Amino acid sequence: MGDSIRLRMDARHAAREEAIAPCRTEIRHSANAIRALHRSEFRQAEELLSAAEQLLDKAQEALSAHPDIFHAGFVHDAQKEYAEAWLTLALVTGRPLPSPQHLRVGDAAYLNGMGEAVGELRRYLLDNLRQGKIARCEAILVTMDDIYNLLTTMDYPDAITGGLRRTTDNVRGILERTRGDFTSAALQDRLAERLSAVRDHLDRQNL
Repeated sequence: MGDSIRLRMDARHAAREEAIAPCRTEIRHSANAIRALHRSEFRQAEELLSAAEQLLDKAQEALSAHPDIFHAGFVHDAQKEYAEAWLTLALVTGRPLPSPQHLRVGDAAYLNGMGEAVGELRRYLLDNLRQGKIARCEAILVTMDDIYNLLTTMDYPDAITGGLRRTTDNVRGILERTRGDFTSAALQDRLAERLSAVRDHLDRQNL
């Protein structure tokens, strides 16, 4: 009996080790893809995500006979990072959002990845604020608000959502800070426009 248990444990351990390595590399690829898209290197981001997809498939295939390990946590984290990168890329470039089925990730990983994408959208918004692109920033803020409103409707236990409640709380904090930053910048921009209009009017009066 002991030998039989040991053989099964050996098989589970080998499958776990086979899956962990590609998951770790996939997470790095997804993180690097996000860095690339912040530099507007969208083609490189897509190439990294293509490589990440293959690694995620490899990990999931290694665990196909071991669903208990598949749901242990590290695959969920890898799927979440992959979903975050793809969703951020889609939102930044204005593409249709890929579905969980298209990305072949779990619903919980997808929703958590969407929540994590809000942090990347904040960074993208701040970059656009520094460039004075107020209209673009307003559109991004609306998207962030839409994501938050969606996540708040997913009222299920954390065991089902993979800790989505905490992610949603983080999204709320990010959204509030970003709205404050945007409001201040928008007010300053309007003030600058009005001052410029006053100067133009005075210049015409002098003429």
